[in-house]
Amino acid sequence: MEYTTQMDAARKGNVTKEIETVAKKEKMEISKLMQLVAEGKVVIPANKNHKCLNPEGVGSALRTKINVNLGVSRDCKDYNVEMQKVLKAVDMGAEAIMDLSSHGNTQPFRQKLTQECPAMIGTVPVYDSVIHYQRDLATLTAKDFIDVVRLHAEDGVDFVTLHCGITRKTIDQIRTHKRKMNIVSRGGSLVFAWMSMTGNENPFYEYYDEILDICEKYDVTVSLGDACRPGCLADATDVCQIEELVRLGELTKRAWEHNVQVMVEGPGHVPMDQIAANMKVQQTICMGAPFYVLGPLVTDIAPGYDHITSAIGGAIAAMNGASFLCYVTPAEHLALPNVDDVKQGIIASKIAAHAADIAKGIPGARDIDDKMADARRKLDWEKQFECAIDPKTARAIRDSRAPEQDHSDTCSMCGKFCAVRSMNKALSGEIIDIL
Repeated sequence: MEYTTQMDAARKGNVTKEIETVAKKEKMEISKLMQLVAEGKVVIPANKNHKCLNPEGVGSALRTKINVNLGVSRDCKDYNVEMQKVLKAVDMGAEAIMDLSSHGNTQPFRQKLTQECPAMIGTVPVYDSVIHYQRDLATLTAKDFIDVVRLHAEDGVDFVTLHCGITRKTIDQIRTHKRKMNIVSRGGSLVFAWMSMTGNENPFYEYYDEILDICEKYDVTVSLGDACRPGCLADATDVCQIEELVRLGELTKRAWEHNVQVMVEGPGHVPMDQIAANMKVQQTICMGAPFYVLGPLVTDIAPGYDHITSAIGGAIAAMNGASFLCYVTPAEHLALPNVDDVKQGIIASKIAAHAADIAKGIPGARDIDDKMADARRKLDWEKQFECAIDPKTARAIRDSRAPEQDHSDTCSMCGKFCAVRSMNKALSGEIIDIL
């Protein structure tokens, strides 16, 4: 049976190889997964031109996935370094890579990703529009923007972030409500600026049906960008954010009518006590479409440590329904991340995702934690390293501060005062030597 998208296939009862793969990974019955895909509650971003893809499902009923942002800028334009980041991210288990390049000839790198990288590939076409045409923003037409979406789809990109929910009405809202940080979305600010300079409506909103035709043809998942996401705690859950979310809910329904898969992007900077409510509102307004969140960052004062503020918010968000966490690195708000920043961001996001999966009862999520507990009880250090989310770092820390030879089964923190060692000996009737 022929189909256009994974959603179309699921609605027709056609079991694709991508659905089979995801069902196996998630330990879920194919029939249940197909129902979730058909309803739009799970997406399987899988462009027909991304031949080397190892498909993943994104949805609150599945394991929480993480995305890694990278790409060159005018000040950091070495694509070889970006490829090192890609390889590091894939090796560490990131399910998605977003190429956010804003300088140079972007297409060869994008094509290299879709030809060689097994992770899902995402882009933000509005970034690429100025670069692709080498013209100032105000000179671009609506057709120019749509053609770049088509180009990315042809190149094999699995999902595209489109800032469709910001309209000319938003211009008045931003001016009237006096946000502290206005718009912090890079794509959202470009669309806002284009509308302000040209007097035209947002092309991604005005020509949304044409974009959906492109996405349906190549099976590109639409990631509805939150142009009005809060960029500081003071702007969280305000009129601009919620009004845009309502429009994104309407656009989600229109996409589903075209059998196009949809994710909805979410905040941003949000106080911890507002995160669960944000997730609930999104799930209601967007009818259970997977929620893709940046953080949320739970405080504004931690430059250099925003991978931690993001992981705190991400864990709460995912526990309450978010499906997809966009990693944040220590370089957030400061600089383009280097390879080590990428690693730190991935580790923090993976911890948040895993903690959330345990909390929401994903089958098998806690298995590795139980294995770690067994290894710790037995003081089996090799097994502990095998279970660790970052074995290399765990081993390096222990090796750099090794214990004395006569208590090598413990660590240099407690030595023979080790509670686990004492309990093991006590329960087996042995003498507990401390000195």
